[in-house]
Amino acid sequence: MLTIDPKEIPVPKLHHYLLGSVGPRPICFASTIDKNGVPNIAPFSFFNVFSANPPIAVFSPARSGRTNQSKDTFNNVTQVPEVVINIVNYNLVHQMTLASSPYDPEINEFIKSGLTPVSSEKIKPFRIKESPVQMECKVIEIKELGDQGGAGSLIICEIVKLHIDESVLDNNNMVDQEKIDLVARMGGNWYCRANEASMFEIEKPITKCGIGLDSIPEEIIQSTVLTGNDLGQLGGIESLPNETDVNEYKLITLSDVFIQYEDDAKSLELELHRLAKKLLENNKIEEAWMALLAFNN
Repeated sequence: MLTIDPKEIPVPKLHHYLLGSVGPRPICFASTIDKNGVPNIAPFSFFNVFSANPPIAVFSPARSGRTNQSKDTFNNVTQVPEVVINIVNYNLVHQMTLASSPYDPEINEFIKSGLTPVSSEKIKPFRIKESPVQMECKVIEIKELGDQGGAGSLIICEIVKLHIDESVLDNNNMVDQEKIDLVARMGGNWYCRANEASMFEIEKPITKCGIGLDSIPEEIIQSTVLTGNDLGQLGGIESLPNETDVNEYKLITLSDVFIQYEDDAKSLELELHRLAKKLLENNKIEEAWMALLAFNN
């Protein structure tokens, strides 16, 4: 394993390791305005939401590694402490990257990118019409993390108005993760797209507790087929199937497997682990357990 002391390598190289390792990162497409009323839009991938009550978002524009100059966005929020955080989806990703070009402060990125400014309701900066979600924010704190090139500043914002395009809502008026078609930042020039092909669901253990890996029999833990992810799924079940259900599953569903390997216990166990893995891939956790437990029943 490569081990790195951040103080012993050049900042650009450290920056590369950080951005290549931490991702995908959501994108804050920040719309700000300076004291003279000149608008600016720029994307930042050091960004997330950190509270719902109050609703708080934080993003971090960094000083230039080459010139040590602050970003126009940073300068603007120090003059007018307001920002619209526009969420980026696939439909506007190329216009977003164009807006990230190092234009001079007096240049209007709305015009350069062809994006449409829309007046906000509670703050001065414009919203981006093409963004599926627009968050009007008051900047409540700016925390500078350093004064050298590459140093970031935390722009801590309270969301005071939220606008969501109805086209990305489901029948319950909630954001549909397939419709919104979000993109996120990776390292280098790479992005990723959160569409149906790349997303998957895992039920959150909010109201229930799984049995945990410490309750899984050692022979399953030591499986040469099942991975740590597989074991995590198995450990998420609230209780093991009862013996009656396991025996019924063995006699009806697994009978051919047991007949095929009746004289080869090792191969039987291996085949049952392979079957359990396939069941886990289809999120059939209870059936996977019954396949595994059937070996000793």
